[in-house]
Amino acid sequence: MSTYRSPFERLKAKFDESDPKCPACGYVDTEGGWRVRTSGSRVTYQFVCPTCDAIETREMRLG
Repeated sequence: MSTYRSPFERLKAKFDESDPKCPACGYVDTEGGWRVRTSGSRVTYQFVCPTCDAIETREMRLG
């Protein structure tokens, strides 16, 4: 793996390393990860709980 990752990839890795516990139902997802989507001036990171389908979203707006 290259050590030269984009800032967005590094932020996704931080989210992936964060607490994998669903805030809605408490399920601990040890195999899941965050999805990343971009749309112009926004980067959206989403975690979808595989048990209850709750969605946690974090968004970064590019200036």
